[in-house]
Amino acid sequence: MKKSITIIYALAVVVFLFCGTVYAQTKTIKVGTAINLTGPASTWGQFHEKGQRDYFRYVNEVKGGVFGHKVEMITVDTAYKVPEAVAAVQKFALQDKVDMIATWSAGEGLAAKPIVQRYKIPTINYSTSWEILGKPIDYMYLPFGSYKMDCHAVLEYIKAIHKGKDAPKVGLLTYNNAYGRSIHEPSKEYATQLGINIVAIEEFPPKIVDLNTELLRLQKAGAEYVFMQMLPSAIITAFKSADRIKYKPKFLGTWTSTDPDFFKMGKGLIRDRLVIQFPGGLPQDKSEGVKIMDELIKKYKTVKSFDASYWEGVVVGMIMERAFIRAYEQSKEINPATINAALESFNNEDFGGLVPKITYTPDDHGASFTARMVKVKENGTYQPLTNFYVPGKDKIQLLKK
Repeated sequence: MKKSITIIYALAVVVFLFCGTVYAQTKTIKVGTAINLTGPASTWGQFHEKGQRDYFRYVNEVKGGVFGHKVEMITVDTAYKVPEAVAAVQKFALQDKVDMIATWSAGEGLAAKPIVQRYKIPTINYSTSWEILGKPIDYMYLPFGSYKMDCHAVLEYIKAIHKGKDAPKVGLLTYNNAYGRSIHEPSKEYATQLGINIVAIEEFPPKIVDLNTELLRLQKAGAEYVFMQMLPSAIITAFKSADRIKYKPKFLGTWTSTDPDFFKMGKGLIRDRLVIQFPGGLPQDKSEGVKIMDELIKKYKTVKSFDASYWEGVVVGMIMERAFIRAYEQSKEINPATINAALESFNNEDFGGLVPKITYTPDDHGASFTARMVKVKENGTYQPLTNFYVPGKDKIQLLKK
């Protein structure tokens, strides 16, 4: 009898230890996401959140997690306010004990950076503002090339398409915040290198209702090209004002220029006048990464078709998952320290063409510097106008329309 009890007890201990080991090995990976869901220009944040959440859902449901570890995404709405973003990141660090963080705007990322570095939690910022990577860069990452890359790519494209002997005349039209101003200095620097004349810089608050005054000033300055750094609703406002004053420049923007609501609001306004730098895969590329995004769209029906804002959410989710995978492969543990070490070991990590190959080192968290220019069409599709190229290094090739 005593022998039977001893055997049963021993078996119970083994089962307990086994279950404990399995639990320890398959902990939940926690991701904190501080993102603008209700503030000005919130549609971008909403679709970012949807793309990232859908991808983690796909990882959990289709892939069975990351080596059995399920991913939990904790979202906090920042309403496009820096104090709310700071509070959210503090909550992630102190209360939720997250393994990785996503921050959103340029201003929010810059304000959260000291907290991220104090608690040593690797963080990807949705805004690719180059100021995010000012020294020290520890624990702060971009998902792809910064707005410096956009500036160089857009101005090289202008130089390539410009006709006439005189230097191209470019005007900048941007928000009056960190995000908008992030294209000012790089554009002035690259314009000097390329022989382009920046004739005016107009900035305005995100809540503005019309841009008549700003566009009249650009028109008076002779701007043939208007390079914009603003979110989709403001671009629609710019188009309305341009039509009102009968101003017909070429409009160019960064990859933040569109979201699904943009095409609803822009019917009859987008027409054939917007070109953006978009560093990602498109449906017509038929790449493996694009196929995964198509699968997400069909499976979860969060969006109806390919979209740039949803795309970035998926990209951020993919990068995070790859970091979790590499962390486990390298150390059999997934925590902030091992994730950060894994990110800094990325060397041309391939994401199936959905985003350019990514390299991070301890001294460079900029991901990539590969761009391409695309035309935004009113039906919600994007037409490539150039090859993928590294601005300042590769020769830009204009594709046949």
